[in-house]
Parts: sequence; structure tokens; C-alpha cells
Amino acid sequence: MGKGLGKILEKNKAAIAKQWFNLAAQTYAVDTAEFLKSKTDPFANPVGSAMLTGLDGILDQLIHTMDPRTLNSHLDSIIRIRAVQDFTPSQATAFIFALKKMLREYLAKELQDSRLATEFSEFESKIDQICLMAFDIYMHCREKVYQISANETRSRTFRAFERAGLISKSQDE
Repeated sequence: MGKGLGKILEKNKAAIAKQWFNLAAQTYAVDTAEFLKSKTDPFANPVGSAMLTGLDGILDQLIHTMDPRTLNSHLDSIIRIRAVQDFTPSQATAFIFALKKMLREYLAKELQDSRLATEFSEFESKIDQICLMAFDIYMHCREKVYQISANETRSRTFRAFERAGLISKSQDE
């Protein structure tokens, strides 16, 4: 990323992160969103805390290095939670694309400079890469949830058959 856009984003990083957090929180029900935004204590609000920390880390990576391992860690803390909630894949990752729109509005004046507009276009490509990473994380988490569910169902069925006397432990072994 060019130095001009990087400097602007770094200077406004705290405000951008807060606004992005508010957009991400709005993907939840109204009462949940209010709770996520009102409580900052990680023990009282672990989901909100994980989301705020993760978004701040993702934004930092976007501005600076784009280290895949670090990005994956920050994304995982958010997406893992959303994967076990009632979100579709698109809903679970939409908050990432919301950053693009929010930044276009936030930086409207600065983006009139063609050099910064070009830098921003490259920046948006990085956001797209992050969304693809998030989708991979979401799918991995969902696969794990389904595997756990299938294992539990199989175990319950086996125990029911065993209690009914339809199978015995020695037959299974």
C-alpha cells in the first residue's frame, strides 16, 4: 500500500476500528448489538471483546504487513464465534465487506486525489483477500461442528442399541 493512504489510515485507525466494530455489531439482533457495544469488559462480554480485538488486529494487518498467520488468528477469533451462531456464510463474513463501504464514505474527500484512489483500489483487493480467508475459516469451523454433531449422534445411537440389548460391547470390539 502506498504511504499516503497508509498514513491516513494509521492516523484515523482508532476511529475506523470503532466504526467498523459498530457495523459488525449491527449484524446481530438489536438487543445483542447494544450489549456488544455497551460492555467493554472481556469477562462480561467475551464476544464483543473478541470482535473488537480481532477487528483492530485485522485493520492493523491491512495497514501494515498482511501476515497470513497473524491475520488468520485475528479472523479466527471472530469467525469461530459466528460459525456456531445462526449466521449463513455470507452473513458471517459480510462485516468484512462493510469495511470497504464505510472507508469509501469516511475517506470520500481524500479519495478525490487519483493517487489515493488508486492506492485505495489496491487496499480493497486486500480486504477481498481477507474475506476469502474468513470464508475458509467459517467453513472449517462449520465442518468441525457437523463432525462433532455426527459423532455425538453415532455415540447416542450406539448407547441406545446397547441398552436395548441389540448389541454388546464384545461385538463392537
